[in-house]
Amino acid sequence: MSLLRVLGRPMLASMFLTGGMSSVRDPEQVADAAEPVVQPVTERVQALPDRTEQVVRLSGAVQIAAGLMLATGRMPRPAALAIAATLVPTTLAGHRFWEAEDPEERAQQRIHFFKNLSMLGGLLIAADDTGARPSVVWRGTHAARGLRRDAGLVRRSVRATARPATAAGRVRAKLPV
Repeated sequence: MSLLRVLGRPMLASMFLTGGMSSVRDPEQVADAAEPVVQPVTERVQALPDRTEQVVRLSGAVQIAAGLMLATGRMPRPAALAIAATLVPTTLAGHRFWEAEDPEERAQQRIHFFKNLSMLGGLLIAADDTGARPSVVWRGTHAARGLRRDAGLVRRSVRATARPATAAGRVRAKLPV
């Protein structure tokens, strides 16, 4: 693994580890801000808890678990996707700059919104990073191409041996018994 990955993954995960810990320990701190985003989602997704504090705590737990996985390099691609899935509602709930009346607050919320957007981009890049190994799609395509080639060789081999055998069978059929 490259030095950039060894250093970059924990650095990317650090924000989600600290934010997740805060959400798990004190979900009431952000529950009011999360309410407008959480309620429509919980109405559509029956598996989620009904209370906003529980959803915030669940999101924090996902951020902690996936953050640890990303930081340690254990299944970093699914971990990055899991964090990205929690980051979208977090950003929409916490940094609604378009609703802020005060120009200074609006500017601060806009900065945080685009900071989260850039972290989302980093997570998507991390989710796509194969670590210099071929992706599953490439390996599957490569394996299928090899199987088609092998099948073609077998087909040509069968045809090449079947023709002389067929001719020999015809000759044998014409011979008196």
